[in-house]
Amino acid sequence: MVRVATLLLLRHGRTTANADGGLAGRQPVELDETGRAQAAAVGERLRTVPLSAVVTSPLIRCRQTLELALPQASPVVEEGLIECGYGSWEGQPLKKLAKEPLWPVVQQHPSAAVFPDGEAMAQMAARAVAAVRDWDTRLTAQHGPEAVWLACSHGDVIKAIVADALGVHLDLFQRIVVDPASVTAIRYTPLRPFLVRLNDVGGDLASLVPPPGKRRRRANRSTASDAAVGGGAGASR
Repeated sequence: MVRVATLLLLRHGRTTANADGGLAGRQPVELDETGRAQAAAVGERLRTVPLSAVVTSPLIRCRQTLELALPQASPVVEEGLIECGYGSWEGQPLKKLAKEPLWPVVQQHPSAAVFPDGEAMAQMAARAVAAVRDWDTRLTAQHGPEAVWLACSHGDVIKAIVADALGVHLDLFQRIVVDPASVTAIRYTPLRPFLVRLNDVGGDLASLVPPPGKRRRRANRSTASDAAVGGGAGASR
């Protein structure tokens, strides 16, 4: 069994834009009352998880989520985790955007979507995946295979990272659901990533912490397979 670090992807809590049906993008929207409660609740679930590092998108809704969930943490800002740059779409109601010619492309062929005055979805996916893989490699080297670390980001960003972990094309990422304040867990082994949890909004997170001691010594003697690293049921909404 190959032992590797565990990445927890946390989506920020619900925002005023989520509640109003708007596309926040990179605007400085903040958590609403429900979002603050969600952040506090996920913090209770994370209390039993020793985190080697906490990184975050620079946007205020992610930083607010971590302030409520992990008040003792000192998150490091990672620009690669920022929300997709939706350009002139930002701040507009989703009902209005659904009438735009680009909308079907975003929904059915997102790898080809480039937002007006904004970012390409493929570019967002590439820089987000590169960011988490780089952090995972460095933290594994620093803290060992028992490390668990957390990255707080946004729905589309996390969906793109999950699609990469599953080995599916970005055009399929709209099939993935990532709710506010949900936790998704990924382990990057030398052969392939394993999606351990998806969109978990209420499960026991302590089980994601690798056990120390004798099991670790046995694991270090075997490098034949990484198949046993995977597992865990994905909790859907």
